[in-house]
Amino acid sequence: MGRYARAVRPSISLVVPMYNEEESIEHAVGVATRALDEFASRHEIVIVDDASTDRSLEIVRRLAAADPRIRVIRHDHNEKLGGTLRDGFAAALMDLILYMDADLPFDPREIGRAISAMEVTRADMIAAYRYDRTGEGVRRAVYSYVYNGLIGVLFGWPHRDINFAFKLMKREILDAVELRSEGSLISAELITKSKNLGFTVQQIGLDYFPRTRGRSTLSSLGVIGKIFRELVVLYPEMRHPRRRASRPAAAPTEDRATP
Repeated sequence: MGRYARAVRPSISLVVPMYNEEESIEHAVGVATRALDEFASRHEIVIVDDASTDRSLEIVRRLAAADPRIRVIRHDHNEKLGGTLRDGFAAALMDLILYMDADLPFDPREIGRAISAMEVTRADMIAAYRYDRTGEGVRRAVYSYVYNGLIGVLFGWPHRDINFAFKLMKREILDAVELRSEGSLISAELITKSKNLGFTVQQIGLDYFPRTRGRSTLSSLGVIGKIFRELVVLYPEMRHPRRRASRPAAAPTEDRATP
């Protein structure tokens, strides 16, 4: 069963935002499914297609037709990372929710270590950081260093890699935290609001696998500009968030079509 098999086996929703990932998504889902079979008592994979223009939607519809634990939500127009994750989180049904990018930036078997860390530390969220970011280039490493430093200064809580796509959290966080970011600020919004509402966030380091297929747009000047515009607008409520009274219903746009 693996190194961490003795940890509690919770139910897990894996939320995967997807945009033009035809070269990666089938492999990512297959590897993730094997890890979830090992470490979760039951699981689902919620894939949110953000209006892909390649064969990504066709591929995940085929996967969902073969495995009912795979659910697909389809955006008719591109809503960026924030809107995509909000819909995925709203649709998640299990006790723990994990966010993972479609290009498989880490070994999904690390889920077992994160569950164990959550059990040992009694954390509400395990937010991972990359041991080594040099593989993605100097520019992105510098952007990340500056951004993480800025978030640490603004909110008084240093985080080594706040945008990394590995956040395992208890359902109670999503029941309490209202997310409003439309873009890539959503990771910082999620963590800072969780911390400021009294939830415990722990960090663990993971080996990072740079993208080998497809193209990332997360370091473009447009994405970076949107992060800072949203930070100006959302800063007051990120510092002093209000606990949400009730969690919204599951996203209404679930895609039930098959190829």
